[in-house]
Amino acid sequence: MPSSTTSLPERLRSKPTSFLGWSEFRDPMLVGVMARSGYDAVLLDQQHGFHDGTSCIAGISEAALAHTPVLVRVPVGDFAQAARMLDFGAAGIVAPMINSADDARAFVSFVKYPPLGQRSFGPGRDMQLRGIGAENDYLATANAASLAIVMCETRGALAALDDILAVPGVDGVLAGPGDLSVALCDGQAFDPTGEAVQSAMKHIANRTRSAGKFACGFAGSAEGARRLAREGYHLVSVGYDGGIIADAFSTIVAQASA
Repeated sequence: MPSSTTSLPERLRSKPTSFLGWSEFRDPMLVGVMARSGYDAVLLDQQHGFHDGTSCIAGISEAALAHTPVLVRVPVGDFAQAARMLDFGAAGIVAPMINSADDARAFVSFVKYPPLGQRSFGPGRDMQLRGIGAENDYLATANAASLAIVMCETRGALAALDDILAVPGVDGVLAGPGDLSVALCDGQAFDPTGEAVQSAMKHIANRTRSAGKFACGFAGSAEGARRLAREGYHLVSVGYDGGIIADAFSTIVAQASA
C-alpha cells in the first residue's frame, strides 16, 4: 500500500490506469468502506450527490485512515468551496461545467497558490493529514500535489478543450459522458454509451494526454471502465455507491428467491 504521504499525482503516474470510487451518500463509514475496497481514490460528489462540506470533511478523514486520497466534485461555480475542501485534506477538486479557458482560469485562481493562482493560505488540516509540519514545506509542494481537474461535458468545452488544457494550473480533465450525451444531441436523449459520446471520449483522452495532463473518465460499469482504460484514461470511475448497493441488494434477494 502506498504511504499516506504519497500524492495522488504520484499514484496516477505509477500505473497505466487507476480506479476511482464515486460516492454520493453522506455516510463517512461508507466512504471508509470504499476507501478500503481497492479503489485508488474516492470522489465525494457535492454536485449531484448528497455530500456537502461537512460530510466531505468527515469522509476525507475516514479515507485518510485507509491512506486513500479523496477528490471532491464541487457544485457548479463554487470555487470557494473548492479551496475549503483542499484546506481540509482533499487531494484535488473536480469542477463541473468548465466551458472555456476563462472558466478554467477562474477555477485555478481559487485552488492554486501564486504564481498559478490566488488561493488563500490556511491548510492546517491538510498539513496534518499529509504529515507536513512547516508552512514553507507545505507551500513548496501544494500546487503540484493538489489536483485541479476540469470537467468536459458540453459542446463548448469540447470546442475549447485545447485552450482549457493550455491554462497553467489545470492538471487534468474528467469527461462526463452523461452530460455529453445530452449536449451532443441537443437535449433529445440521454445516451452515454452512444457512438457520438464514445468518439468524444476518445478525443478527450487523446487531447488531454497530448497536453501532458491526466485524462479522467466516468464509467458506470466494470466493462465501461475497462474500455476507458484501453483508450488511455489515467483515472476511471467504476460505478457509484448508490447503484452498486442497489444492485447488490437486488442480486441477493434474487438469489434467495431462486
